[in-house]
Amino acid sequence: MKTKTPKTRNTKGQRGFTIIETTIASLVMMVGALAMSSLFVFSTQNNVGGSDRALAMAVAQQQLEQIRSMTYENAPLTAGTTDTTVQSSGRNYTVQRVVADEMNADGSAKQLKRITITVTPIGTGQNWTRTPVVLVSYRSTLTTGSFAVSE
Repeated sequence: MKTKTPKTRNTKGQRGFTIIETTIASLVMMVGALAMSSLFVFSTQNNVGGSDRALAMAVAQQQLEQIRSMTYENAPLTAGTTDTTVQSSGRNYTVQRVVADEMNADGSAKQLKRITITVTPIGTGQNWTRTPVVLVSYRSTLTTGSFAVSE
């Protein structure tokens, strides 16, 4: 007994992807991949910038601790501005130290000094990574007196 085999198959309802559909799907996936790669670059830059700012904060804290270890009458605590460059973890930073005598309302000097430490990373990178870190502290003498701080 011989069976007949159909020469054409019944393909009604069965279709594959066309080349146009495949091309459009590839294009959509490429746009998504490009968006993800730019996001990756952006996040890497932000991580590096955050690291620079954290190191700048550490430099500012070290500078402030050095000043806190000095006596009130010590020469670095005289009123004025000092600019230096400091290297930490292979990065350079500009450190500005401003010491100002606080005054009473009548113009007499308080036994109080306002110390402002400003640390700015030096180098290339995004503008926001080079914004300064500012720490402010007050230092008083051990003698008694009026030390009220008014902004």
